[in-house]
Amino acid sequence: MALTIDTAFLDTMPANVAVQFFDRVAASPDSEAFRFPRGEAWESVTWKQAGDRVEALAAGLIALGIESEQRVGIASGTRYEWILADLAIMCAAGATTTVYPSTNAEDTVYILGDSESRVVFAEDDEQLAKLTAHRAELPHVTKVVTFDGAADGDWVITLDDLAALGAARLAEQPDIVRTTSEAIAPDQLATLIYTSGTTGRPKGVRLRHSSWVYEGEAIRAQGILSESDLEFRWLPMAHSFGKVLMSTQMACGFAAAIDGRVDKIVDNLGVVKPTFMGAAPRIFEKAHGRIVTMQAAEGGAKEKLFKAAFATGLEVERLKREGKSVPIGLKVKHGLFDKLVFSKVRDRFGGRVRFFISGAAALNRDIAEWFGAAGITILEGYGLTETSAGSFVNHPDQNKFGTVGPVFPGSEVKLGENDEVMIKGPGVMDGYHNLPEETAKTLTSDGWLHTGDKGALDEDGHLVITGRIKELFKTSGGKYIAPPAIESKFKAVCPYASQFMVFGEERNYVVALVTLDPDAMAGWAEANGMSGASYTDIVQSDAVKAMVAEYVDELNSHLNRWETIKKWKLLDHDLTVESGELTPSMKVKRNVVQGNHQGLIDEMYA
Repeated sequence: MALTIDTAFLDTMPANVAVQFFDRVAASPDSEAFRFPRGEAWESVTWKQAGDRVEALAAGLIALGIESEQRVGIASGTRYEWILADLAIMCAAGATTTVYPSTNAEDTVYILGDSESRVVFAEDDEQLAKLTAHRAELPHVTKVVTFDGAADGDWVITLDDLAALGAARLAEQPDIVRTTSEAIAPDQLATLIYTSGTTGRPKGVRLRHSSWVYEGEAIRAQGILSESDLEFRWLPMAHSFGKVLMSTQMACGFAAAIDGRVDKIVDNLGVVKPTFMGAAPRIFEKAHGRIVTMQAAEGGAKEKLFKAAFATGLEVERLKREGKSVPIGLKVKHGLFDKLVFSKVRDRFGGRVRFFISGAAALNRDIAEWFGAAGITILEGYGLTETSAGSFVNHPDQNKFGTVGPVFPGSEVKLGENDEVMIKGPGVMDGYHNLPEETAKTLTSDGWLHTGDKGALDEDGHLVITGRIKELFKTSGGKYIAPPAIESKFKAVCPYASQFMVFGEERNYVVALVTLDPDAMAGWAEANGMSGASYTDIVQSDAVKAMVAEYVDELNSHLNRWETIKKWKLLDHDLTVESGELTPSMKVKRNVVQGNHQGLIDEMYA
């Protein structure tokens, strides 16, 4: 049965993000807002403390001459200062332009130039170097504010310098930030997010204040989160998924622990003990692979117990989903396995997680069910940068595996030509910055957004994404293939997998390029007499090739005959953001990978 959510909140939403923020500060002044690492310890600030700092920084931007809708860049990883800078920009009526710290100098300069950013927040000396080396190409940039880098007191100042400028301005005009905030129209530009894109130059997506406010308020209206929750946030704030979590936090009032260092996620979960976290599927794939391979390495009775526990857990969850009662014997067995196995899995994530939210790419159903069997709920959601991130999300009380949930209250969905998912609602972008022709291709005259994704709607209005229209290909035998579906299945059966890329357009059979997870393979090497060997030597060994062959055979047993992988090649390196083969949000740039390895692909058809 479909869930119905009251849409009355649409009539009472805050006018803009700045008002939304200051409303939260007024409602929860002494409650914890953020915690963040300082050396080995974690520091905490209240909403009032965060509000005072944001107000000073916003006044500093006004003192630097930032006017309504003028762009201010942030080139930094996820950290507390990123959030302060973003809120200050919007409270000063400016518009944040996001730049991933991994973006190369050429694209950084392009984004800041195309957006005509006037001020840039730069995390450290590495980010500063990109700007100072190309200062002549950034005529609009009048000031750079650094979090940790070396300031020169002229073009480059520190965050404290900016706050001091703001304090002086507030001494003259105490209400300057509040009056500026209150004058921001709902449809005013709040953010320019440049999609990393798998082809060509990044495109700047123009997102309004009302879109971000709507996103947070729509999640609050669904009752998924409350003030008592604690979020762990590591996702790139330069990505729309990170930004929507900030909007949700202001709407709901929970605290967030902030640390963007990906290598610290597991350690931080143990320390922070959050109740929820947003993540891309790669994080769940890695965690699943790590736990499964660790148990396999233990072998013997422990591995048997682990496998028996998950067989039982999956059966119990299946019965619950089908509305059937769990037999008493199975219930007792499940309770025992929960103490012996599942509680230990949950402890790896801090032991308090109510659910994870997965977005940014498709989550494999088998992996979602595996976590569910351990008592860890993953709510899959769906949206695009062009819809301010969230447009669909599953609910804890109606979580349907294989779907991304119902559309947000206040938004609409329909299936267009070729079953293309089309979305209309307050979250949809204004358009692409300086690209009217691209905008016209993506947005219809009556406000429907072409997503480029193929989908289906079930009887409860839950959306199933069946593939990316451009990624679907036809074999020479006339059969359609959806690569993402096959690729995610391989990651579910092979705990060592990092990437699995399927090719075969206009060919008579399907082939794949495979990469393995370096961390998982280091563990495999220790257990298989190759400790200390390089990643390249490990993956080129006969033992690894034989192991991968077994997993490919297992995958093929779950596929239609025309989808089966006839040949495959192991790459001697994993894909990385730095190599240009992954976007910063961990999506594979299929055309780049294909271009880099066309010779290998052709060889499989020789």
